[in-house]
Amino acid sequence: MIIDYFRSYCPRDEIFNPDEPDDRVKVLNYNRENYGVVEGYVKYKDKASKDCANDPLFSQIPVLSAKRSLKEILKLNTGKEDGADWKYEDLASELLSSLFYPHLDFAQTQSRTDSGRHIRDLIFYNNRDVDFLDDIFTDYGNRQLVVEMKNVKAIEREHINQLNRYLQEGIGNFGVFLTRNPLSKPMFGNTIDLWSSQRKCIIALTDDDLRLMVDVYESKQRAPIEVLKKKYIEFRRACPS
Repeated sequence: MIIDYFRSYCPRDEIFNPDEPDDRVKVLNYNRENYGVVEGYVKYKDKASKDCANDPLFSQIPVLSAKRSLKEILKLNTGKEDGADWKYEDLASELLSSLFYPHLDFAQTQSRTDSGRHIRDLIFYNNRDVDFLDDIFTDYGNRQLVVEMKNVKAIEREHINQLNRYLQEGIGNFGVFLTRNPLSKPMFGNTIDLWSSQRKCIIALTDDDLRLMVDVYESKQRAPIEVLKKKYIEFRRACPS
């Protein structure tokens, strides 16, 4: 019901309907017909914000710091020259840890080797406190979620194969790339084929997605995790029925 509200009636939404005109009548009519649902949603969001206010285990970075980290990320060249890959991973790890909190929690960076290549991941615990993350647990078995950070110009087939092999090790069948640019059409098709044959889901978040998440983090209109949800919805709609 709430998703229907955002998709069909919210006049200005940064994720689903960014260009919808301002129509107060539609919103008011929806609120009258679904008062209980809207009231419950508001109470949930209010309680969630209070629960996050004083967490002794984690402190989110301020909005200003998030915007500064984003700016530094966007300035980096792709590749490894001058340690750009490590800078990208360090900045992205700190930024995503705050953007995805509290829904994805206890973030930890870890390093691994695949086919002689050094890979750095960001691992989150899946709190399953929103419908999307509960679906990820139910459909893909993800008690944790891995984000593989790739400061490359383009994701290649070998990158997808590396992440796919890692998903086979019990992490769950849903994984995320954080990279600079959208997947090429052939690579996106490769992820669709992977879903069709093995029910593995690999989503790519890009610089543009990071921009949107930081914008949402600042406006507080939505939770940044919903940008990942949006990418997942787009992916599933592209999959064969």
